[in-house]
Amino acid sequence: MVENMKQGSVIMDISIDMGGCFETSEVTTHDKPTFEKYGVTHYCVPNIPSRYSKTASISLSNIFTPYLLNIAEDGGIEHAIRMDKGLKCGIYMYHGIITNKSVGSWYNLPYSDVNLLIF
Repeated sequence: MVENMKQGSVIMDISIDMGGCFETSEVTTHDKPTFEKYGVTHYCVPNIPSRYSKTASISLSNIFTPYLLNIAEDGGIEHAIRMDKGLKCGIYMYHGIITNKSVGSWYNLPYSDVNLLIF
């Protein structure tokens, strides 16, 4: 895919922490963040938010604060998981049980569907 891209293109592999998403990806650093392959500039720095920790912290606070307030107002995490489909989909472990198939597969551990655990 990258080999057929227009010369001078730029790609950012924001999933490089998990192995990358382009066949030409290689981990880079903040000191040397880019490299070129097939005339395409690659940016493959893992954990990009670490470079801008204050901005990342503010952004994450803005995202999580409404969720945390809703959880508190709804009567706690158990009720919130039952009522909020988005929150339920983000649960990777529930009472010590892995609820995400990918996580279970990565570590060769059993998992259970979160819907079977929540009453």
